[in-house]
Amino acid sequence: MRSLSATVFRTASFALLITTTIRAQSPRERLAAVKTLECAFTVNAVATWSNGVPSVAVKPGRLEMRFDTVNTDEGTARVVGFFGPSDITVRLSGDTLHLVQAFQNGPIYTTTVFPKETREGRLEAVHSRHELTDVSLPGYTSSPEQYYGDCQVRP
Repeated sequence: MRSLSATVFRTASFALLITTTIRAQSPRERLAAVKTLECAFTVNAVATWSNGVPSVAVKPGRLEMRFDTVNTDEGTARVVGFFGPSDITVRLSGDTLHLVQAFQNGPIYTTTVFPKETREGRLEAVHSRHELTDVSLPGYTSSPEQYYGDCQVRP
């Protein structure tokens, strides 16, 4: 019984040490160590042009994204989305992490994670979609959009 208590104590101490070490990292170290991000965006802005004059509509929205196999040293990651996983480019610049998905047919999507916490373990983030089509279909991007929210960092 004594041995079990000692094992539980050592395991709990190790978990506390890992948690404290992760929180003690600088924002750059924390983002450099990211392997997975789970992002949720709750507000979005959509741009349109009428007679050549741009306007923006801001409204509540819900967009969830997951990035895995993030490797800031190699500049690679995958975004896992509605159509399956896709390889993307990653760039750690200062204390900010940029994830870029450039499509062969024109659009580009970027997600930027900032070193400022919104809630425990979640960092401010913005996701932009640079896309423009003549036809608007519900559920698909047809005009430039920007989403605001945060990402859960997973080492």
